[in-house]
Formats: sequence, structure tokens, C-alpha cells
Amino acid sequence: MSLKLFYLTTEISPFASTSHLGDYSVFIPLSLQTKGHDVRTMIPKYGFVSERKYILREVIRLREIPFDFDGQEVITSAKSAFIPKTRVQVYFLENTDWYKSLTNLLYKAKNGRILTDNGARYAYFSKAAIATLPHLFWKPDVLICNGWQSSFVPLIYQQIYDSKDFYGKIKTVLTVHSVDEFCNISRSAYDKVGVTLPKTIKGDTVNCYEAAAPFADLIVAVDSPSNDVTSKLLELPGIQTHKKKIVSISIDDDESPNFKATADALNEELMKHFA
Repeated sequence: MSLKLFYLTTEISPFASTSHLGDYSVFIPLSLQTKGHDVRTMIPKYGFVSERKYILREVIRLREIPFDFDGQEVITSAKSAFIPKTRVQVYFLENTDWYKSLTNLLYKAKNGRILTDNGARYAYFSKAAIATLPHLFWKPDVLICNGWQSSFVPLIYQQIYDSKDFYGKIKTVLTVHSVDEFCNISRSAYDKVGVTLPKTIKGDTVNCYEAAAPFADLIVAVDSPSNDVTSKLLELPGIQTHKKKIVSISIDDDESPNFKATADALNEELMKHFA
């Protein structure tokens, strides 16, 4: 049985890459596609991505898509291309204010400081990505949400979209690539997308994985020899209650990792839980 998979990420090589996520987000969708799944990906349209070089195309039905953000109706649009040398489709989500001005450091300023509006920026991406789906005339079986950047998706989907016409019964997979300082997000970012955090979460700074765990259908920890993501997740109190949702897959630490075994393991988990 094949699945329709909407793969949400903020890095895809060669468009944008600051970590292994850039290459991971090429090889994993491609591998899943070769296994017969209908895979589409979405990434923000950063200002440094050349529309001419990568042949980004206008899609009429993906222009001026409305949704609610920060208490008001806003508009987003998307363009379409393919990951080079593949037939994996990429939608580039546009927003001049949030993405155009970013450098290829993506999440940090040139002085190395983490951008203070990261949470709001990727909360916007997460909600906008879900809002595009009816305009694609395509309903996925599974939303694959990569990293802290897409960790808002399980909350947004369950609390806002699951009950709406068209959207029901989509599953969410939260893929965790690291547990670090980027995972600490201001509560205000969640307010902007209109979701309610679990009552167990206190204070103005929120660990995004603890916030997402009650709402995700599956949590995939991507371990490597140098980064035991599974163990780090299980140290979080908000994860302990939902540890049965966690499955572990692995990548190696090579400069050019072989993602075949990783993709095979992920496919096995997707088929086991959702086929």
C-alpha cells in the first residue's frame, strides 16, 4: 500500500542547508517516492534561492491563500519546482517579511546569535503549510514534520484543522534531529497560531517537543553515533508520558551519509503505523 506524504522541512540541498537536514531532506523523500509513495515537500522561499536557476514556477491555485495568524487574516502564496535531478516536487512557501531577508545561516545572525523571532517565523510556516492543502487539491495521509521548525504542526493540525471539512484523519509524524537550544521557543509563538499548550507546560519558554508530544501520532528520533537524540528526548519530563510514541532510526556521521538504511527504517515505521 502506498501513502500520500506531505514532507515539511526548512532545508533541502541545494536550496538551503545548514546541517544534515539539507541532504536528509533530499534522500528521504526521494527514497520514499521510489518505494511508491506520493511525496510532496514544502520549504520556505528564502530570498537567496534563485528562482531562475532552480526554475521556480507560479502556481495559480497557490496564490493568495488566506489563513489566521496572530489574530488577523494573512495571505501566503507558494511556487513549485523539483529537487534537482529528481521528480520530487517542492513547494516554496512565500512571505517577504519572514523569509526574504534571511541569510543562508537561516536561524542565526552573522554574529552567531540565535534569531529571536525563529519561533514566530516557523510557526507561520507550519500553519501556512497546512492551509495550502485544499489549494493543492491533494490530501495527504501523513504530515512528516522535521525538527523544531515544524514542531508546531501536530498542535495546529489537531486543535484547528482536524475538525474542518477536507482535513480529517490526517496523521502527523514529528521527526527530531536534535535536542538543543533551538528547541526552546517563546510561548507567544504558540499564541500567534492560535493553539493552547498542555497544562503541564509552565512559563514563557517552551520546549517544542514537549509541547508537540501529546498531539503527534508518531515521534521519530534520528540518532547518530555522536548524537543520541532518543536519550535526550527521554530526559524531557513532557516526553516521558508519551514515550511509547517514540521510534528510533539512525544515520551515520560521515560527511556524505548513506541514507538508504535510514529511509528503509522510516518507511517500515510509516507502513507499520499508517498503511
